[in-house]
Formats: sequence, structure tokens, C-alpha cells
Amino acid sequence: MEKFIAFVQDWGYWAVFLGSLVEGESVILTASAMASQGYLSLPKIMIIAFFGTLFADQALFFVGRKYGPSLFQRYPRLKLPSDKAFKLLHKMDSWFILSFRFIYGIRIVSPIVIGAAGISPQRFLPLNFISAIIWTVVSCVGGYMLGDVMLNILENFHTYQKYFLIGVVGIACIIAGVFLGKKKWKK
Repeated sequence: MEKFIAFVQDWGYWAVFLGSLVEGESVILTASAMASQGYLSLPKIMIIAFFGTLFADQALFFVGRKYGPSLFQRYPRLKLPSDKAFKLLHKMDSWFILSFRFIYGIRIVSPIVIGAAGISPQRFLPLNFISAIIWTVVSCVGGYMLGDVMLNILENFHTYQKYFLIGVVGIACIIAGVFLGKKKWKK
């Protein structure tokens, strides 16, 4: 455990930066949970996460402005997420720019779509800035609070273990009952 903690303290901020460049909520949540235990600094995590996400989305926006439509034709795998993002962008416009970071599956492609749609940099930058602040605060504070909850669970694991086992057995019985009942009903 000591080696893991040392590794986190040595490389944790790099992981935060790399995680904030992509859909890295799990990295940000984990790092913030580690901050709640004193292994990392929450203000540092927030600053790194903010600038990482802001930089990545600005860069992808400019990629979209320059290469957008040809990029979607070249990589058919981007077609479905980009179609979803275009629909949301045309439907909700500014709200989409403020919220795309929170929409799983289209986060990476969204700034490219926004750039390809011809949204001006003067319009995108302030909305992207506001969105990055909101995302950073929600992700980091959420992870920090999650760290306290996880510590409580680990400290009381023996108690939760019994309830977990009872829950699993109960769910298995319900599923088996529904399955068997369905079989008998069909007959």
C-alpha cells in the first residue's frame, strides 16, 4: 500500500492532467478522493483539471473548424456520435456547449462538431470557459466527498459485507423467481 501511495503522490498530478484531456472523470474522481485523505492537494487537482479540459476542448474545437466535415468522412466510427452531437447542437445551441462535457459518449467529438458547425471562437471560448469551471468544481468536489464515503465504507467493511451478501442473495432469488415464473406462465 505504501508503494501505491508513493506512486500516486509522484505521478497523480500527471494522471489528472492526462485524464482531464479525455473523458477522464474517473481519474479526476479518484484523485479528488485521494485528496480527501491527504495524499494529493484538491486545489492543485482543480487547477490542473480545469486547464487540461479547457486546453483539450479548445484544441479539438480548432481541429473541427479546420478539418471538421472531412474528418467525419475519413473516420466513419465518429459518424454516430457526431450525428448525435450535431442534433443536440442545433436543438440547444449554447446549452449544448455548456453541457457537452457531461454527456457520456460524445464528449470528445463535441468540440470538433461545434467547430465544424461554424460557431465562432469568440462565442465558443467564453462558454467553454464557464463549462470547464462547472465541470471542474462538480467533478473535484464530488470526488472529494466520495473519498470520505469510501473511507467510511472501508472502515466499516465488516458491517457492509453482511448487507452486501444479503442483497446479492436477495437479488439472485428475485431474478430466479421471475425467470421461473415466466417459464411456468408461458406453459
